[in-house]
Amino acid sequence: MENIMDDTPRTDSGWFDTRIENLGICRYSSPINEIKFIDDEQKILYDDTENSFRKFQSGEKKASFLELAGPRERLFFNPSKIRAAIVTCGGICPGLNDVIRSITYTLHYVYGCNDVLGIRYGYMGMIKEHGIPIMKLTPDTVLDIHEKGGTILGSSRGSQDVSKQVDFLENEGIDILFAIGGDGTLRGVRDIVSEVKRRKLHRSIIGIPKTIDNDINNVSKSFGFETAFSIAITALRSAHIEAIAAKGGIGLVKLMGRESGFIAASATLAQRDVNFCLIPEVDFDLEGDNGFLNHLLKRILRRDHALIVVAEGAGQKFFKKEELGTDKSGNQKLGDIGIFMKERISSFFKSKNMDITIRYIDPSYIVRSVPANPNDSVFAGLLGQMAVHAGMAGKTDMLVATWNNRFIHLPIEAAIMKRKKIDPQGVLWLSVVQATGQSMMTNI
Repeated sequence: MENIMDDTPRTDSGWFDTRIENLGICRYSSPINEIKFIDDEQKILYDDTENSFRKFQSGEKKASFLELAGPRERLFFNPSKIRAAIVTCGGICPGLNDVIRSITYTLHYVYGCNDVLGIRYGYMGMIKEHGIPIMKLTPDTVLDIHEKGGTILGSSRGSQDVSKQVDFLENEGIDILFAIGGDGTLRGVRDIVSEVKRRKLHRSIIGIPKTIDNDINNVSKSFGFETAFSIAITALRSAHIEAIAAKGGIGLVKLMGRESGFIAASATLAQRDVNFCLIPEVDFDLEGDNGFLNHLLKRILRRDHALIVVAEGAGQKFFKKEELGTDKSGNQKLGDIGIFMKERISSFFKSKNMDITIRYIDPSYIVRSVPANPNDSVFAGLLGQMAVHAGMAGKTDMLVATWNNRFIHLPIEAAIMKRKKIDPQGVLWLSVVQATGQSMMTNI
């Protein structure tokens, strides 16, 4: 399950607050039998490198330990009397339905909780004024949803009035809320938790990280990522075939990745016909002797075809941010780097009186809307189970994830403190540069 190419830097100091908040004393026995329960004191080392370990021993650095996920022997909530709800937010992603199904099944079959609700259309569904009906989730209603892409609950972007969201939890008698989403969703979890605390309520708010960009901090891998780049490979293969079939053929594929180029990099390594991989983390110029266009010209003169992969967040310096504005979540809107590159490449070769054929492919909505592949389906299902175990034990203000190949509990703040990005000096990017041969472009 672990992303073996995750060489993103750990926190600078090697320490951060990993304590997981609990709602109170766990008074109920788990209905699970014949299983080895996880104790809250069972933890793993956050930074397991030998160099850091020696610094921990000498007192130079303070070690952080992450609480292991899994079923607890004692529960905060009485399984027969609780009501749980699930909400999916942000863009859709392979595996969403797998998580919904897993949470519903685990609550019903493992804990005997038969009162599970589905909140429709993201956080918007928690606002009474929108009049969006709640969906009742049962093993029958989620029976085959894992075979479909997207989310049966629908989704939306943007923040909502947190006071009204907590009103919703109180009015509907929801004890545990499972929020599935990316950075914006997790920030919403933090805000809901703050309001719940202010009102001195006992509500468990559990996050499940979701982003095909794989860019959530301190999370080794997010579900749907593997499916996304495996589907993207089909676009790369098609673009490569189109490029070599035409004289001066150029295949140009734009992949998702607002601030992190993990999909572009992983697809490049999986389909090693790519000649240029452009990502948000690594700057590049278009003009000049060491500019992209000059290197592309050399490639066409030498081999008569080229394959280019560009992440959607790459090259944003070529656009004026003030003209683009922001989306409903407050994120900076991106300029369309794919169309921009297509037009610049065309005009560049026209100025050289050279005939080329560009085949441009943007598979973004195909990539994110397909069902999860088997590995992602397993991973998403396990995350759902771990989330339920955490919620039943009264954990809150946290998400479930993997780290160092173990399922762990991570404080929300540790996930949203910054965005996870590719290290331009790390093994992953070095592998991409070596695979594409673009190392001659010293600034990428």
